[in-house]
Amino acid sequence: MVILVLNCGSSSIKYQVIRMITMDEHILYAKGLIERIGQPEGRFVHTPMIEGKPVHEEKTAIPDHTKGVSMIIHALTHEKYGVIETLADLKAVGHRVAHGGEYFNDSTRITRDVVEKIALCAPLAPLHNPANLVGIEAISYLLPNLPQVASFDNQLHQTIPPKNYLYAIPYEYYLRLRVRRYGFHGMSHKFVANKSCAMTGLEQETSKIITCHIGNGASVTALLNGRSYDTSMGFTPTDGLIMGTRCGTVDPGALLYIAEKDELSYNKLRTIINEQSGLLGISGISSDMRDVEAASKAGNERATLAIEMYTARIKKFIGEYAAIMGGVDMVVFTGGVGENNPGVRRAVCEDMEFMGIEFDRAANENARGEDKLISKPSSRVKVVVATTDEELVIATDTFRLLKRRSE
Repeated sequence: MVILVLNCGSSSIKYQVIRMITMDEHILYAKGLIERIGQPEGRFVHTPMIEGKPVHEEKTAIPDHTKGVSMIIHALTHEKYGVIETLADLKAVGHRVAHGGEYFNDSTRITRDVVEKIALCAPLAPLHNPANLVGIEAISYLLPNLPQVASFDNQLHQTIPPKNYLYAIPYEYYLRLRVRRYGFHGMSHKFVANKSCAMTGLEQETSKIITCHIGNGASVTALLNGRSYDTSMGFTPTDGLIMGTRCGTVDPGALLYIAEKDELSYNKLRTIINEQSGLLGISGISSDMRDVEAASKAGNERATLAIEMYTARIKKFIGEYAAIMGGVDMVVFTGGVGENNPGVRRAVCEDMEFMGIEFDRAANENARGEDKLISKPSSRVKVVVATTDEELVIATDTFRLLKRRSE
């Protein structure tokens, strides 16, 4: 079954074309990226993974997501760089959707009712859900008879108990507005936990695992006996870790004080905590860890402070989750920074011997973009770098749902 996986952002589309043979066997046909949608000059990169097929790249105006999806569909069957013979070979489209609220605890076949529920959740993920919906509508317009499946970033976290997902605000706000911790990056946390258990021989159903998805957006999840028990992102993706431009955990009283003193509107305050904070806000240089590290090495004190705060917050959550689970068997790093930045992993894991981590500094230094054990053989707690593949999770779920429907 050939499946197109779409991950639509506000001005970009990431995609993969995956042929699912069984639940455990697949072939990657192509991957690609469309960016700068709505700007004067967009960029489209289509990379076939089939031998002999060239990479296609073009720069052109891409006014909206429908045009972007249309370009992807055209590329799939192109005589030079296409990866399928005809569109009839494409059997389904799987979509990454940021927020499903409490409506969904699993991926689901997209219907009009599902679309309406995703729209209802848009205020909870204003930067993501509207873009996800545009991608769904684009496929509905261009390929109206093709089955579509939605996989939700927070579906893994539906197992978190109330004591961990509720906020200590008047209970009526949960009853009336469903204000609670939802969590995100669920597909990534699920994928790397499964992969790391396979690598190390741990039985996930009887283990205590902490997964750290560290990128421009970042979160830590406690997985107790194979189920999400707590996670650092909250009602929105703003909570928890320090991120590229998001503030992470902050005293809400401080935000009220700033808003009052500077007479900030709701929209201005939202912009500050989502787009002007994090690494960018502390360093004053960039939201990209590579730029901040370069500035730190050049002697910039604010850049150094930003990195110290960033890594300290990750370490705090690891300690907190080890405490609430009664220990930890494995810590996993993934995401753009987690997979490729030895310095961040070292700052987080060193001096953690009291918790059972014996860190292998040499193994860590050589681990970039690969699956690798970075704790010593004698370490009671295993530490793993695991490359994530959220698109494969979506394709697998899409295959599972459609195969079940056909049986």
